[in-house]
Parts: sequence; C-alpha cells; structure tokens
Amino acid sequence: MLGAVHHLNFWTPMAGALGLSSQLSLSASNGGNAPMRFVFIHKGNGLYPRAVVPPTLNDNDKKKEKSKEAFRTPLSQHELPDWMEALNEHKDNLTILQGLSGKMCTVGHHSFQSPLGVYKANTRPSSIKWATVDFELARLFPSPLEHIELACFPIDGGNLRGNINGIDKGFSARGPRQPNYAYGSPKVAIEKLFKSVADSKEEKIKYQLERKILEFTEQNHRSLADTIKGYEKDKVQNYADSISAIRERNQKLDKMGDVIRKHVPVLDSKYFADDINTIDRQIGHTEVLLATLISGMTNVAAFTIDELGTYYTGVSDLEGESINQHDVGHGKSVKSFKADQVREKIRRHHMDVVNTMVTRLKEVPEGSGTMFDNTTIFYFPDGGETHHSHGTEFPFLVLSGKNSKLNISGQYIRLPYYGKDGHKTLGNWYTTILNAYGNDIPHYGDLDMALTHLNQKGAIKAFM
Repeated sequence: MLGAVHHLNFWTPMAGALGLSSQLSLSASNGGNAPMRFVFIHKGNGLYPRAVVPPTLNDNDKKKEKSKEAFRTPLSQHELPDWMEALNEHKDNLTILQGLSGKMCTVGHHSFQSPLGVYKANTRPSSIKWATVDFELARLFPSPLEHIELACFPIDGGNLRGNINGIDKGFSARGPRQPNYAYGSPKVAIEKLFKSVADSKEEKIKYQLERKILEFTEQNHRSLADTIKGYEKDKVQNYADSISAIRERNQKLDKMGDVIRKHVPVLDSKYFADDINTIDRQIGHTEVLLATLISGMTNVAAFTIDELGTYYTGVSDLEGESINQHDVGHGKSVKSFKADQVREKIRRHHMDVVNTMVTRLKEVPEGSGTMFDNTTIFYFPDGGETHHSHGTEFPFLVLSGKNSKLNISGQYIRLPYYGKDGHKTLGNWYTTILNAYGNDIPHYGDLDMALTHLNQKGAIKAFM
C-alpha cells in the first residue's frame, strides 16, 4: 500500500510519514464546510471518580467534592492528576465531568451497547433498542464509511471472546436489533478499510470479486424477504439493507481513492502480528482511527480501548506479564505493583493515546484552523465508577476543539450527585450533545425508574 500518516509523538510505529502539507482533510482540500467529528473511547473495569479530581482544589471545593455537591472550577487554576499529565498542554480543551449516572444501563462486568445507547443490553441483538449515540451523530455528519469501530476484544468473559484479531460484534449499534461490527486488530482494520487502494494485483482482483459477491447476496436476500413474514422478514431485510449500505460506501470510497491513498497507515511488522501485545494493539488502532478521520473516510469513531476481559500485555514495567483486569478489579497486585498502581499505569497509557489524537489533529490544517477545532473526543468507563459498579457515576474526560457547541471546555464540572435535585444522567448528557449538533430529540435513552421524583428528560441547559 502507498502513503503513511505522521509519526506519533511518544512512539514510532511507522516506517515512513508524509509532510503536513499533504495531510489536509477531505472537506478542507475540497473547499467545503468542515464537518464536526466525534471519537468515543470507552474502557472496562470502571473509572474511580476520585481518580479524576484535580489535587489542587481549594478547601471549599474539596468539601463540595467530598459531599458530591455541584460546582465548577477552571482547570487553568489547577494541576491535573499525575496519570493525566499527557493532557497538560490541552487543559484549555479539556473537561472533567463528574456526577452523571447510568443505572438504566447494564453496568458492572460487561456493558455491551449500554453506555452508548442508555438502555439495558446483553449478548442478544434483540436487547438493542435503538442506534447508539455515536451512530446518531454519524448521521448528522455523513461520510463514506458513516462510522468505524475498533476494539481490543476480551478473551475472557464479555460479549466477545476469542476473535481478537478478526471482526465481530462491537459495542455500538446501527439501530434496533442491529449491533455494529468492530475491527479487532490493526491488521484486519487496514486490510478491510483500505482495500480499495491496495497496490497488488491479487488484492485488486479480490476487491472486485467481493463487490460482485455483495451485489449477488443483496439481490438474493431481497428476493428471500419477499417470500417470508414477521420477525424473520425484518431480519433478512436488515441484512439486505446492510449489504446495500456497504456497496454504496464502496462506491464513495472508490471516488476518494487519491485522497485515501495518501493516508494509508504504514506500520512496522509487529503491528500485523497475531500475537501483538495489548499496548501495541491500541497504538495500531489509534493510527487507523486517525487515518480514517484525516482522510475524510469517517467523521465518527468508537474505540473500545479495553474491556474487562481484555488481558493486558506490554504494560510499562510489566512487559512480561499478562494482566487479568478482573483480578486487578478485585484488588490483586501484579508483581510489586498494587492494583491501583496497575490501574494507573493502564490509564496513563490511555492518556498518551488521547494526547496523540489531539496533538495530531491540531497539526492538520482545516479551513482557517485545524481539524481538532472541529473534533470532540470522549473518554469514559463503559460500566460506571468501579469494577462492580452501581452505575451511580460515570466520569467523563472530554477534549473539544474551539468550534464545539458545548459550553464546557477548560473546566472541572461536578453535577449534583445521584438522586439530588438537578442530578443528570447519561441520557441528559447525550441529549445535550445531540441537541447541540442538530438532532432535536426531546430525550435520548431510557429513564431511571428510581428517580421518578426528578425531571429526568431533556438536555443540560447549562452546557448549551
């Protein structure tokens, strides 16, 4: 394949790189209006609310934090927790958001589509009620791929096992009973996402053959749908519609060949190995995600950076260990490091990933600014505040560019705690985001039946 993306600032996975002058996004290079972009990074094994609190709060705010009372304070006046130091240069773009709840979701060990859909989900596609929030945003800002999903799949427990190097059901949803599919390794993601610009004759023939098979399969399933009724008819029709969407996407990608070719990630061989370690898998996925955003192939991405059943390998100071996150969640040490120290090492690496995304996008010209001006990145736990979560708290880190339509940047924000007047849920949070960007839905997600004394519906007005 041709082309490459830039070197990362704290690792060097690529064999080569293009200059910034060639790294224009599709919309900017075509002189069009830049779309907004969104990246949802979710992690397993919880995220302690205490871990994201700035250590330099004044005495009054410390009291409010301890009692979980609402307040705001500018991050410019505070130090970030040590594990977040990679984001120090991006404080103006950072929001630390505390106090959202998600008890209407499936929480704890495994959450499936819950944290992005705000309903209880499980292993069965029939549990998926509607499209997850990332897909709703993707439809507000259309792109050839619409949406991509990358995942470090679990190999022990969870809704996906044993297919960490393939493609399988992900943690987002296209619509009711329609799970999205995620790429489990950088290798398979590059092979599938960039196959339209493959150099080899063999790959070109394979690509054309796949297109013929898709055409035949779509026609076959539409014919079959005409002969059956009920739920089975819906299932077959959904499958035919999905194939049609893939064919339409391929046609759009074909027209973008010259742009895409400039941004194909060129990774070192270790990123294509079947035994790739977890840290390198996350690095490789980051390269793929950035390449698809910068080339204009998609405007929305979901990245399951880990799940409870994701065994960690390649962690700093523990490179030879295979770390069981479930054990860490129950307080088990790994060698000389206590469980909380292991958690912090993992989170610190996650912040390096986020920093790489922000830094890279800030280097890519777009309009009168950069691509990051039109980008929002969310980092949050998929199952709530801890290993055995109750769902009363879902801490969020948000990195947003200057064209964001939310009034939250550069702040530590604590909302009223669960059950208190003014308390807000994941549903309120996602309604806020959707309303801000053009979807006027009255309320997104299920309500919490234990909070009937509160008005749970609608956007968070203070954020608009």
